Amino acid sequence: MKKNLEQIAGEDSRFSPPAIRFVYEALGFTVKKITVEPRHVSGQTLCEGLKKLAIEKWGRMAMVVLNAWGIKTTRDFGEIVYLMIKYEWMSAQPVDSIDDFNDVYDFKAVFKDQFEF
Repeated sequence: MKKNLEQIAGEDSRFSPPAIRFVYEALGFTVKKITVEPRHVSGQTLCEGLKKLAIEKWGRMAMVVLNAWGIKTTRDFGEIVYLMIKYEWMSAQPVDSIDDFNDVYDFKAVFKDQFEF
């Protein structure tokens, strides 16, 4: 039986259940609102979806919420994605790599400096 997100968070302990749930929710958001090809979402595209969803949900508080959950960089998004791949909540293609999440954008720049009301 597949573990639930709370169990995954408890076993891994780097990220809270809400952080993992948010990344999972953002995958659906990204497929619906951003991607042209819904069968595959690249790490960079998912990071864009995560950014848009965070701003939509929390506005200027997005960075505060993400940081409180232990998410400080786009690589952290990748860590959560690959954790979910490990537990079969998401899947990857052979061309995918956790490195696809490295330095996609700077949190301070997109969530604070470039934030527009």
